[in-house]
Amino acid sequence: MGRVALVTGAASGIGRAIAERLAREGDAVVVADVQVERGEAVAQAIGGFFLYADLRQREDCRRLVMETLERFGALHILINNAGFQHIDPIEDFPEDIWEAMLAVMLTAPFLLTKYAWPAMKAQRWGRIINIASIHGLVASPFKSAYVAAKHGLIGLTRVAALEGGPYGITVNAICPAYVRTPLVENQIQDQARTRGLSPEEVVEKVMLEPAAIRRLIEPEEVAALVAYLCSEEASAITGAAWTIDLGWTAR
Repeated sequence: MGRVALVTGAASGIGRAIAERLAREGDAVVVADVQVERGEAVAQAIGGFFLYADLRQREDCRRLVMETLERFGALHILINNAGFQHIDPIEDFPEDIWEAMLAVMLTAPFLLTKYAWPAMKAQRWGRIINIASIHGLVASPFKSAYVAAKHGLIGLTRVAALEGGPYGITVNAICPAYVRTPLVENQIQDQARTRGLSPEEVVEKVMLEPAAIRRLIEPEEVAALVAYLCSEEASAITGAAWTIDLGWTAR
């Protein structure tokens, strides 16, 4: 048997592209998501295996890893990708949404890493890729929970890299700018509301204006970097925050 990969948020967007790419690389892929119908369709299309998981729940995080290990007997690659967005000024930001966002995008990656760690240590090989964001490195208004979670995810990446090095486990983060996904498309209206702009102005002035290359990133471009970081050629790379940001952070 080849490698076994667990990808969260794999029913659409970046997660789907990663699942598809790893399947083409010959990996057995576990597609994890709360969207059952879409997740099952992705798993069927790539010859993978679907598992439902609500990553706000600690037990679902543990179950994801345990069921993967029970089914395949190993776990080589963990892709912490699941996430969602909410846009509001700090004084209006709903507290329950703050807690849910940190649970999904920071606590769940910690828990999944924790539960996968013993198996990766025992086999002395592992690849953990955390899909962060340029908002793990810089900030934007009205995204307090998202920015806080993604900054925390970069910190978790670095600590795990230091602890995993002696056991052949590499841990890296990928920090994309705006990717052509449902998450990005769905926030255009919210950005327009909070900033008093038209949807067209949001794309032009908020999403693309800071970039040197004025376009959205395709999910497959992120998946290609994931495939490289999971390869033997990238075995010396760990603790890094890789930007795919069209030049956003070059300023």
